[in-house]
Amino acid sequence: MRLCNNGLLFVSLSLSVLPVWGQQAPSQQTQAPPPTQAAPPLQDRDPVRSPDGDIAPATAGGPLKKETEGYILRTNVDEVVLNATVLEGSRIVQTLTKDNFQVFEDGTKQNIISFQHTDLPVSIGLVIDNSGSMSKKRPAVNKSAVDLIEASNPQDEAFVVNFSDEAFIDQEFTSEIKKLRDGLSHIESRGGTALYDAVVASADKLVADGKRPKQVLIIITDGEDNASTLTLEQTIRRVQQLSGPVIYTIGLLFGDEMSHSEVRHARRALEMLSGETGGIAFFPKSIEQVDDIAAEVARDIRSQYTIGYHSSKSLSDQGFRRVQVTAQGQGLGKLDVRTRTGYFPSPRVPKPTKQPVQK
Repeated sequence: MRLCNNGLLFVSLSLSVLPVWGQQAPSQQTQAPPPTQAAPPLQDRDPVRSPDGDIAPATAGGPLKKETEGYILRTNVDEVVLNATVLEGSRIVQTLTKDNFQVFEDGTKQNIISFQHTDLPVSIGLVIDNSGSMSKKRPAVNKSAVDLIEASNPQDEAFVVNFSDEAFIDQEFTSEIKKLRDGLSHIESRGGTALYDAVVASADKLVADGKRPKQVLIIITDGEDNASTLTLEQTIRRVQQLSGPVIYTIGLLFGDEMSHSEVRHARRALEMLSGETGGIAFFPKSIEQVDDIAAEVARDIRSQYTIGYHSSKSLSDQGFRRVQVTAQGQGLGKLDVRTRTGYFPSPRVPKPTKQPVQK
């Protein structure tokens, strides 16, 4: 099935502390950048359509501009919902209550109206590089991806996208491990790496068809994008316009296949995709470490607090709204909270309405 990507976006998320395998570039805020150009459809053994609408052409010098601490989020301010991970050093803290948190918007303390710390079911997109350089790595990658799902909430649902210079949906949303394993087994290992196009189309599908309260993309690749029609900045914008999903990336950038410059560019891209959407970028030193990373991702997803508040500002007050979440706990040291860093108030982007063409 093929996915199409169209649309425009904005969101602000950042990462403050990384687990043992992860590393991420620092976040910064941006003003609204110029619009971008539509990417070709993600291919799935039949075409899948994502939302109508254009990503307008990028102007010269039109990557996302940054302000101070992260890319910008556009969302609906009726209720601002924050998924937050709390860390003491590298240890995830799971013993806090609503009273341990404070939320500030543009420096003004907000009233928390909803709070959850439960293992909410997640809609997950497994987006796996299927280019030629991945041929020897795919068996271990597939096993780790299945292990991640098995370590997750039994009510989670996931779909599988394999991509090279085109991206194919090889398994629709399912909670059945056997079907996911079969979808991951479509190993062709050919062509280039259209990572950005695959991410946008997968995010569109996740928003259109995902049924769980939280949404996540997990991307595994071993190279730099060399075949997409979208840029990195345009990709981040699209995902952020959709008010998610959180993106976790695993970069298999070890070995001698890539130059130092290619590794640096690929690492930067994965760090930005994760960091600007509230996830984590991981860079294992060998294929044997991927299983441990998969377990870390599953644990991170299942350990988040969900905090909601109504903005004290009027919906008519436009402009970037900076969000800060702090936490303190008796007997605990300095706590770092990882969540998005702000948003622009605007009508929520409508969900795509076109449905996939079934095989």
